[in-house]
Amino acid sequence: MMKDRASSERLRVTHDGQPSPAAPGTPGNPVSLTDPRMMRALAHPARMAIWQHLGLEGPATATECAAVAGLSPSACSYHLRTLARYGFVEEDPSHAADGRERPWRVKIVAFKIPTGASPPAVRDAARLLGASASASAEELRESYRDRESEYPADWQAALGSNYDVLHVTPEELHALSRRLIDLFGEYRRLSRAERPAGARRIHVTVDLVPWFEPPAPAEHDAGKS
Repeated sequence: MMKDRASSERLRVTHDGQPSPAAPGTPGNPVSLTDPRMMRALAHPARMAIWQHLGLEGPATATECAAVAGLSPSACSYHLRTLARYGFVEEDPSHAADGRERPWRVKIVAFKIPTGASPPAVRDAARLLGASASASAEELRESYRDRESEYPADWQAALGSNYDVLHVTPEELHALSRRLIDLFGEYRRLSRAERPAGARRIHVTVDLVPWFEPPAPAEHDAGKS
């Protein structure tokens, strides 16, 4: 099970509490989620917020996560333990200021959601997790739209959405996705030490959605022969 494997692995961690670039669950080596319980655990909005906070800001206690999730520290402790049960986070004693603190750090910062032919339980959980991530992104987008005029002119000129159309083969689309991931990797800079002066955090969403109907079963079978 994915949960068992994730919980037994110990990732190498950089000085600021981030998994090393070679570790499983990093952007260059995302974990494939196949356990529907694991996906449903992360789909909870509060857990999604806590997981994102640890991945972006580094180790934090339940009290520090409480403000991000809008919950009490005790509720955050429960959600942190749930995330730990499924391998997304783990306790980080090395970042404790004293014996009373219980900092947590992220174990998985990147994952892949299964697509294609999967059992119904996996498909349902994957859709739930995808919807939760989309809702989080839309909330951020709406927040920017409401306060767009408050941002400096140079940021307003650089930010925004782009809509386009491509005509590609599956192989070309896969190659394009790989190129985009590699390009984003040049600017991801999860470690603070990598960020130049003036760098701020930007959320990026890329949706590659088919603008055509799926083939009929007979046509699909003929294409495989």
